[in-house]
Amino acid sequence: MKEPEWKIPDRLQPQPERYDFDLEDALRAVVAIKTTVPSDAFTAPLLGTERAGNGVLISKKGLVLTIGYLVTEAETVWMTTAAGVVQGHVLAIDQPTGFALVQALGRLDLPALELGDSSTIEAGTEALFAGAGGRTHSVKVEVIGRRPFAGYWEYLVDRPFFTGPAHPFWGGGALIGQDGKLLGVGSLVVQQSTPEGEQVDLNMVVPVELLTPILDDLLRQGRSSMPPRPWLGVYCAENEGHVFVQRLSPGGPADKAGIRVGDRIVAVGDVEVGDLISLWRSIWARGTAGTVIPLRLSRARAMIDAAVTSSDRTRFFKGPKLH
Repeated sequence: MKEPEWKIPDRLQPQPERYDFDLEDALRAVVAIKTTVPSDAFTAPLLGTERAGNGVLISKKGLVLTIGYLVTEAETVWMTTAAGVVQGHVLAIDQPTGFALVQALGRLDLPALELGDSSTIEAGTEALFAGAGGRTHSVKVEVIGRRPFAGYWEYLVDRPFFTGPAHPFWGGGALIGQDGKLLGVGSLVVQQSTPEGEQVDLNMVVPVELLTPILDDLLRQGRSSMPPRPWLGVYCAENEGHVFVQRLSPGGPADKAGIRVGDRIVAVGDVEVGDLISLWRSIWARGTAGTVIPLRLSRARAMIDAAVTSSDRTRFFKGPKLH
């Protein structure tokens, strides 16, 4: 796999003398990941058929933690280190957190990062955001804050990290604490307004405190033992206290129920919603996958009631090939 064509400026790169752990060993635990996805895969239109990012070795047995969208429906997975390229197999993807586990099918011969206690980390903490490639691909960052993040694709994390400056190759990157332990995995780049009105880029990082309670389940059965959440197949946006349907998954529950792009979702049952956080929480509070979700919609100045029979999102995905 071709090395990413980026390099962190020297002033932002971590310097070994600043840390009480072996910096080079910690950074070597981050590998490059490249996947290919079939063109007819459910996620191909939105995420593409070729995806690239990072992963973090968390066990010397070849277990790599990454972010789920990189490997969802992946037909092939390749991990690149300084020593070469190793094929991988997707072991598990957890939709609620966004984490994924990949098992290396060959010897990685790299140091592994121990999982840290991310729950104690708050705003103002310094850390490293590491991409594959060592110091030149790693950034000294600060935790700017922790607050709920709601994604338009039916996703919500209560206390992710927001770190800056933003890493330019964030997907699956490692957030490493001052003790050399893994605090989280990079998911997105988001924009935040400063008090002066300037837009700055930050990374959203999923904390490992969400992984530890489900890790055994993921290793044993490929998913959490918690019942799957109800999924509607809607992509929504919020604007000035209103939530609108921007896109529908073709053939998904909302599509089949007659929901339309442009509909404003006013309420879930008798619970009014004005943002993505309240929307997703209200839907998930109705029960598990398969539950009928009552929606109150505003369409062309008319109020419409719709009943959407939810589903398990993963039923629409292609499973990984066996090796």
